[in-house]
Amino acid sequence: MKILVVEDDVRISSFLLKGLSEAGYQAELAGNGYEARDKILAESWDLFILDVMLPDMDGLQLAQLIRYKKLDTPMLMLSALGEAEDKIKALDLGADDYLVKPFHFPELLSRIKALRRRYELHYSRDQVLKCGDLEVNMDSSLVERAGRPIQLSAKEFKLLVFFLENKNRIITRTQILSSVWNTNMDTYTNVVDVYISYLRNKIDNDFDQKLIRTLKGRGYMISDNP
Repeated sequence: MKILVVEDDVRISSFLLKGLSEAGYQAELAGNGYEARDKILAESWDLFILDVMLPDMDGLQLAQLIRYKKLDTPMLMLSALGEAEDKIKALDLGADDYLVKPFHFPELLSRIKALRRRYELHYSRDQVLKCGDLEVNMDSSLVERAGRPIQLSAKEFKLLVFFLENKNRIITRTQILSSVWNTNMDTYTNVVDVYISYLRNKIDNDFDQKLIRTLKGRGYMISDNP
């Protein structure tokens, strides 16, 4: 597994490269945003680990670039900024996970493994997921309802796919946190609520039939059943 680490702090980058190498990963360093940009566009990677705070082109700008270039490579953001708004911003720009500094290295490894599992699963599932008149094309990442295109952020898309993969089943906040955000930390609970609200606004608001349902005290479900 080939990983690009983007980190300007020499102490942290040395720690990451040493640990990743010992864990069996092939890791390379980019010490600033411009160097990272050139490496991202010039080579093929299996994972990006991006520091948010960089002296030139920051990690959020790199995340935007990666998704603008239609690269679906998993992205793990590292940052000392731990507020919910910081996490939401990064996830909305296409990041797959967000780890707050300082962190324990075993947790980083666990998140890398989980991201890789989800990435591989993405290419092994059905090409089109459906619920009533809602369709998600997994190959093109296009979302439509009743033939009308719906624009979703990267994290909204992942959340919707998780709903559709569990169509007509109750899913809990804990399951959403584990599968979509790769965490079960309580601090993310509000993020789940925020993103479900985002999805409802885009998927259900303009339609008579509501697909995303709240089951009080139990969780959520997507269903086209009456």
